[in-house]
Amino acid sequence: MIRALGRFTIVAFVLALVLLPIYWMASTSLKSNREITQEGTLYPHHPSFENFAHLFAYKRFSDYLLNSIAVTIISVLVALVLGSLGAYAIVRFRLPFSLERRVGLSLLILRIVPPVVILIPVYLLILSLGLLDTWLGLIIIYTALNVTYCVWMMESFFREIPVDLEEAAMVDGDSRFGAFRRIVLPVAAPGLVATSIFAVIVTFNEFMFALVLTSTPHAMTMPRGTATLIGRIDTDWASMSAAGVVGALPIVLFAFLVQRHLVRGLTLGAVK
Repeated sequence: MIRALGRFTIVAFVLALVLLPIYWMASTSLKSNREITQEGTLYPHHPSFENFAHLFAYKRFSDYLLNSIAVTIISVLVALVLGSLGAYAIVRFRLPFSLERRVGLSLLILRIVPPVVILIPVYLLILSLGLLDTWLGLIIIYTALNVTYCVWMMESFFREIPVDLEEAAMVDGDSRFGAFRRIVLPVAAPGLVATSIFAVIVTFNEFMFALVLTSTPHAMTMPRGTATLIGRIDTDWASMSAAGVVGALPIVLFAFLVQRHLVRGLTLGAVK
């Protein structure tokens, strides 16, 4: 009885820590600025969706959301394609001096280095290409950042797939790439889903590069556009909370759609 009560208390405490900020953001999005700044109510006494309407009618939030979704989908898909091919090559082919064992870790250097360190070189590169304030500029940078992560993740998943499956397909007349496309990728689908979930979350929420590389609603992403709600004198807390709710919905919907593959994907490469 005491053990069960202790477990319940711990679970309730963890859930409170996780859900309280979400509840506070959602409830704040339904309040007026007077309730937020002056009355400090725990829940909206007069709930209203005016903050959401204000976002889309006057703050061009639909543009920010569309930019985020488009840039995220394109960059993650390209990164998954390139990362899967790279990871497969590392796992199945041998390089001189056993370099394939070190490539995966070496690719993580870009992730280990703080983004602020490469911010100026990235800005100068995009400036020289004439891609400032464009989708393509963001897609190139996000793809480069995600490829390293995709290679590192997919490498462990591909190692769990027996090479006999590919050899059997090639004996039947299939090519190496055909065996990869028809045999390896379907088997590694849960791993692709798990990798894509983390890549989507990181890309969709990225702020620093979007802040530096975009300046107009034509290319601003959702986090960058939300920052415009912070003024020099006043901050529109109600609209910011509404923006947080709207911005979280695509990620929650995506995770809900692929959740049945997530656990399998996270454990596929766990056993060595």
